[in-house]
Amino acid sequence: MYFNSLTFILFFAAIVSVHYSPIPWRLKKTNLVLGSYVFYAAWNPPFVLLLLLSTVVDWHAAKRIDRAPDDRRRRIWLFISLALNLGLLAVFKYSGFLLENFNQLLESLGVSAQFADPGFILPVGISFYTFQTLSYTLDVYYGKLKPGHSFLDYALYVSFFPQLVAGPIVRARHFLPQAAQQNRVSFAVFSLGLSLLIIGLFEKTVLADTFFGPLVDRCFEATADPDTLSAWLGGLFFSAQIFCDFAGYSLCAIGCAMCLGFDLPWNFRAPFAAVGFSDLWQRWHVSLSSWLRDYLYIPLGGNRHGSFRTYRNLLLTMLLGGLWHGAAWTFVIWGLLHGLFLVAERGLRRFGILQGLPSFGIGRVLIATLTFSLVTVAFVFFRAQSLDQALRIVSAMLGIAGGQSPIPWDLWTQVVTATLGLMLLIQWCYRDALLSEVLQRMSAFPRAVLLSFCLFMIVIASGDSDAFIYFQF
Repeated sequence: MYFNSLTFILFFAAIVSVHYSPIPWRLKKTNLVLGSYVFYAAWNPPFVLLLLLSTVVDWHAAKRIDRAPDDRRRRIWLFISLALNLGLLAVFKYSGFLLENFNQLLESLGVSAQFADPGFILPVGISFYTFQTLSYTLDVYYGKLKPGHSFLDYALYVSFFPQLVAGPIVRARHFLPQAAQQNRVSFAVFSLGLSLLIIGLFEKTVLADTFFGPLVDRCFEATADPDTLSAWLGGLFFSAQIFCDFAGYSLCAIGCAMCLGFDLPWNFRAPFAAVGFSDLWQRWHVSLSSWLRDYLYIPLGGNRHGSFRTYRNLLLTMLLGGLWHGAAWTFVIWGLLHGLFLVAERGLRRFGILQGLPSFGIGRVLIATLTFSLVTVAFVFFRAQSLDQALRIVSAMLGIAGGQSPIPWDLWTQVVTATLGLMLLIQWCYRDALLSEVLQRMSAFPRAVLLSFCLFMIVIASGDSDAFIYFQF
């Protein structure tokens, strides 16, 4: 069930109708949990059992961790939680990748034995809800959170349908207090939530699917051999496509939750206006980057044990962040590149090379331009169907190779390019403001004009894609 479907509109209308009916709060939460399971079951009903299993096991594991009389038993229950969640993730998401590489290793050693790919179907959103449930048991283990008293509230936290399949990754200490009692939603807040939902659908349906997506597909066709211009256009347009697709989903999730009286964390903060890669990862997929920081980078030692270990921790964190996105070497290299970018930036700052430069306007623009350019190159590996294709396109971007022009420089391409330029300008102008703040500052008429334009474009959009890109992760 996609946000950009009539089925979801009817589903959401039914959920909202029950949510604002005169029934007790506990029944409303039950309605949200049952609705969330129906929402998830719309993709593949049996996978609901995996969601329920993670919910039940982590609920009881956190209780046992809190009540354990010694550290040994606390670690045992934490291990059970980690083993279950990471084990399921490994089996469904990485087993094929691991077997493929193991087979290649055997072949290189001259061993004829080959193991068949089990062909598991990837449960939608498993990476997101796995990290969400793990954050709960880890916070209890580290003493940052006391276990909840209501299993219903916890089940709602894990399964809450707006952000269930593609985030934001919500922390229990942020969500559970909101589930304790119903928040009163004013007309202004409800209308703001609907506004975010409409703009999110506009970003997905119009910008990602209709404007940028078709041109990206031309560049990344298996048989394409792009020249330098087409390679750069394909990379730039994919950067815009994945932002509009994923940020659009996040806006839909935040907007739907707002209509129901829940506050979800913002996942994007004008990332293409980032000045450097440390700034980028405070703006792009914030819920994942903060998760990796708190539960991986800091436990590894963070920046507390000298430069070498800091660089090692950055590389490991970003490598695993890349692997989290998908079971392919292209994702590993994407994560490695971002790790190297962060290491290089930290090294330059350590030696004073970048000190003071960002304080000047032209310096900030130059660093932001370089950041976005390198992000675009890295995204080629994210989008490419194979490592060979990624290297071929990057070579074309560098002017080393390339031949054809799968993206013609015609009027439509120029319109899409201008749209990308406008999007970058808007992000730069509003780099320190959230969209909700911008909408709240707008008077009624311009806001109505903006939303009417978005709705009109959604209706006439002709994009072919239905699924959000991050559903595959």
